Amino acid sequence: MKALRYYGARDVRYEAMEDPTPQSDRDAIIKVTACSICGSDLHIYHGHGFSEDTGFCVGHEAVGEVVEVGRGVHRLKVGDKVMIPAAVGCGACRSCLAGNVANCEFNAGACYGLSAKLQGSQAEAVRVPAADVNAVPVPEGVSMEQALMMTDALATAWFGARNADIRPGSSVAVIGLGPIGLMAVDSAFVMGAHVVYAIDPIAERRAIAEASGAIALHPDEALERIKQDTHGNKLDCVVEVVGSDATVDFALRLVKRRGTVSVIGVQQSRRFAFPLERAFAAGLTFRIGTCSVPEELPALFPLVQSGRLRPEKYVSHRMPLSEGAEAYRLFEAREAGALKMVLTP
Repeated sequence: MKALRYYGARDVRYEAMEDPTPQSDRDAIIKVTACSICGSDLHIYHGHGFSEDTGFCVGHEAVGEVVEVGRGVHRLKVGDKVMIPAAVGCGACRSCLAGNVANCEFNAGACYGLSAKLQGSQAEAVRVPAADVNAVPVPEGVSMEQALMMTDALATAWFGARNADIRPGSSVAVIGLGPIGLMAVDSAFVMGAHVVYAIDPIAERRAIAEASGAIALHPDEALERIKQDTHGNKLDCVVEVVGSDATVDFALRLVKRRGTVSVIGVQQSRRFAFPLERAFAAGLTFRIGTCSVPEELPALFPLVQSGRLRPEKYVSHRMPLSEGAEAYRLFEAREAGALKMVLTP
């Protein structure tokens, strides 16, 4: 098959690799019909990956059709249309069966496309381990492109907003307006936020957030504007979607006493100077972590089916997988309005 393979910083190649084959009777092989590039894929693209491996297939967002199932697979059959959530678990423990694959009790949790251990899904086909749990049938009323957005981006945005304790009447800021940040803005409004400040240095992305009802601000003006609007009290909830020390610190400066900061930007910092004294005095809640996609899907399916959330509107480019290297280049450079890049084999 053909796939996008990582060989080093800014070196992603469309080339042949071995077809995926079952390694267990609980595996399924999925023919990929569409995949997408996540902002966290740029960590690998920049050479700051999660493994020393090279030559592996990247990517962790995909949808497709079941073409082979092992005899231990009972909930799927050949021909089923499925979404492939970004991370997997053992599929047998209590946590995995509840949808919390990130807390797999047998430490079998893994993400596609971070190393050769579990090959990625920016490919013509992908092996799904413990497929009864780790591949999710696409429900009626959800398009394949909507399902693709739910394999990571929308689920992570919803998780981040939920972790921020957003309730009806909350005042909220979202820092970082990539696809997940924009979806977090939408999620905040669905959760009942009274006002959402959308913060990003890129004017085009601020305009998109503004069209969704947010107050869009450049980072340089955000703190003073929010202080002015709130008479110095600042905000109930802040969602950080960038993953840098500077933006996490900024999030902590925007939140009010007894407020909540939720960090979902991928973090590789090992020495962040967390302001414990200020956080203690203000009684802040601080949450950070990755999303377990299956845990969020029961809430998201009806919201997408009813049209209250429309994640597909953030797809900016649809390109063949063979142009994957160019898609990565555009996405990194934010050229031509690059936002969410969908690739089709």
